[in-house]
Amino acid sequence: MKADRISYHESVRQMYERIRKDGLTNIWDRYEAQGMGGDPDRRCSYCMGGNRCDLCSNGPCRADAASGKRGVCGIDADGMAMRMMLLRNVMGASTYHYHADQTVRTLRAAARGATPYSIAEPQKLKDFASRLGLASSGTAESVALDLCDFLDRDFARMSYQPSQIVEALALAERKEVWRDLGIFPGGILGEMMVATSSCLTNVDGNYASLALKAMRLSIAMAYQSQIVLECLQDVLFGTPRPHKVSVDLGVLDPDFVNVIANGHEPFLGFAMIDLARQPEWQAKARSVGARGLRVIASIETGQEMIQRWETDDVFFGFTGNWIMQEAMMASGCLDLMACDMNCSMPVDPQYASKYRFQLVPVSELVAFEGVAERLDYHPENAASQASRLLEMAISNYPIRRDFVQPVRGLPVGEAVAGFSTESISEILGGSLSPLLEAMAKGDIKGVVGLVSCTTLRDSGQDVHSVAMAKELIKRDILVLSMGCGNGAMQVAGLCRLEAASMAGPALRKICSALGVPPVLSFGTCTDTGRLADLLSALSASLGVPIKDLPVAAAAPEYMEQKATIDAIFALALGLYTYVNPVPTVTGGPRLVELLLNGCRELTGGVMSVERDAVKAVDGIEAHIMEKRKMLGM
Repeated sequence: MKADRISYHESVRQMYERIRKDGLTNIWDRYEAQGMGGDPDRRCSYCMGGNRCDLCSNGPCRADAASGKRGVCGIDADGMAMRMMLLRNVMGASTYHYHADQTVRTLRAAARGATPYSIAEPQKLKDFASRLGLASSGTAESVALDLCDFLDRDFARMSYQPSQIVEALALAERKEVWRDLGIFPGGILGEMMVATSSCLTNVDGNYASLALKAMRLSIAMAYQSQIVLECLQDVLFGTPRPHKVSVDLGVLDPDFVNVIANGHEPFLGFAMIDLARQPEWQAKARSVGARGLRVIASIETGQEMIQRWETDDVFFGFTGNWIMQEAMMASGCLDLMACDMNCSMPVDPQYASKYRFQLVPVSELVAFEGVAERLDYHPENAASQASRLLEMAISNYPIRRDFVQPVRGLPVGEAVAGFSTESISEILGGSLSPLLEAMAKGDIKGVVGLVSCTTLRDSGQDVHSVAMAKELIKRDILVLSMGCGNGAMQVAGLCRLEAASMAGPALRKICSALGVPPVLSFGTCTDTGRLADLLSALSASLGVPIKDLPVAAAAPEYMEQKATIDAIFALALGLYTYVNPVPTVTGGPRLVELLLNGCRELTGGVMSVERDAVKAVDGIEAHIMEKRKMLGM
C-alpha cells in the first residue's frame, strides 16, 4: 500500500517495510486484499448498507429498500440494518461491562486484603458511594465492600426495574427525556438480555423500536459500566493528573527485557510495574545480560496505566494504538506480551514465533491458536501471576537476543497524559468556572470529545483523526481525546505543550497561560462515561441542558463494536455526534433519516457523517456556533 494509506506515523511506515521483507501477513495487505476491483475500500454493497443477514437457516438474506425486497422472515431494509447494529451494540456493551465486572471484583478483593493492590484514593471512594446514596462514614474497606454489593445488585436488575445507578448519576433533564421515551434503563444485564432477545428472527423487526432499545442499552452501559469502572480504577490506582510520558515505538530498547501490557484492563500491568521496580527483579534481568527490566504500556491497557502513573526507567512509556500492534511486535524488542480482554489479534502467534517473544493470554476471553500457556487474571493471584510473567520475560531475553535482529532508533516522542475532570478543575483553580468564562469570551469556541478507535477504512492509520484534530484546534476548539484516537494524538505530537503553536490565537493563549496542550489526553474508550460526567458538570454550572452546550462528540476512525454503542449513547445524551467511516446502515433510508435528523426531536442528538476532514469540522463548528448564539455567547 502507499505510504499515506499505511499510517500517519513514520515509525509504523518504517516497520511495515520490515514486516513485508520478513514475509509476514500484515493488517495493511490483508485490508487491501479484502477490496474489490483493485479498490481496497470497495466491498459488497449489501454488506456496506447493512442489508445482509445470516441469523437463521433461511439466509443469508438481502434486503433492498428501493425495490421493496425483504428478508425471508419479512424484515425490511431498515429493520435489517438496525437489527445488525443493535447486535453490534450488545457486543460492545457486554465487553465494556466485562471490564466493569472485573474492576468491581478487583476492588472487592483489594478491600479484603487479598491482592497486591490497595485503596489509593479513599476519599474518592467515599464520595462516589455518597453520590450513589450509600453510607460513607465507615472505613474505606467497609465502604468499598458495601459499594461492590450495591453495584452487583444494580447490574443484575431486570429491565423493568429502574437502575439506581442511572437514577443517582444522570442529570434530571436527561432522565425526564429518557422516561418520556421509555428508554430509562434497568440493570445492564437485563438490558443486554432484552436487546439480544429482540434480535431473534421473527421478534422485533421495527427499526424505530430497535433504535430505542439500542439507546436504552447505551444509557445503562455508560453509567453502570463506564463511569463505574473508571471511578473504581481511580480508587485503586489514582485519579489521572497531568504528567509527561514517552510515546511511539522508540520506547522499545532491545537491550532491556521488555514486557508489554496489552489490551484494555490494567490490573496485571500495574502489578508487574510494582514488582519490576524492586531491585531484586532488576538484578534478575541483569543476570541474563540485559541492562534492566521494563514494563511498556500498549493500546488501552497502556492508556489506563499512563494516565494514572508517572513513568520512569522501569515503567518506561507507551507504544501506540491497536493498528501499531504488528509493527511493535516486529521491532524484535519484545520478550513477553501479556494480552488481556481486548485488542489482541488472532495473527499474533505468527509474530511471536518469528520474533521470539512469549505471547500469554491473561484473560479468559482471549485465546490464540497454538498458544497453550495462559494465566487468566484472578485478583487474589495477581502478585504470583505478575511474578510468573516477569520470570517468563527474563528467561526469554537470551533467546530473543540470539535469534532476532532488533530494530534500533525508532522514533520516540513526548506527550502530556493524565487529564480528568478533577485535574482540569485543579488546573483552573478548583472549579470549572474559568473554562466556562473562556468559552463565554470566545477564547475557546467549544469542546469536542474525540472518542475514537483507529481504522484503515478510507485512509491510513490515524490520518483522518490527526487531520480533524489539527483543524479543530486551529479554529480555537479544545479537544479532549479518548480511546485509540488518544494514542493517535499522543504519537502525532498533539498532546505536547508545543502543539499549542498549531492552535488558533485564542486557544493558543489559553494553553500558554495554563501550561496545557490544545489536545487534552482524557483517557481510554471507557472514559466516554467520564466525559458524560464532565458535560453534566458543565450543564449544571450553566443551568442549560446538555443538548444546548457548545460541545460535540467525534469518532473520526471508529472501528469495533464498543465504538458503535458509544455513538448511540452520545445521541441519547443529546450530542452532535460525528462518525467516520460511514456506518453500515445506509441501506435503510428511514433509519438513516432517524439517525441524521429524527434524533434531534427525540433526545436533541444529531449524527453527522463526512469523509472530508475540513468539511467534517465545518459541520462541528457550525453546530458549536449555533449553540453559542443560543446561549448568548
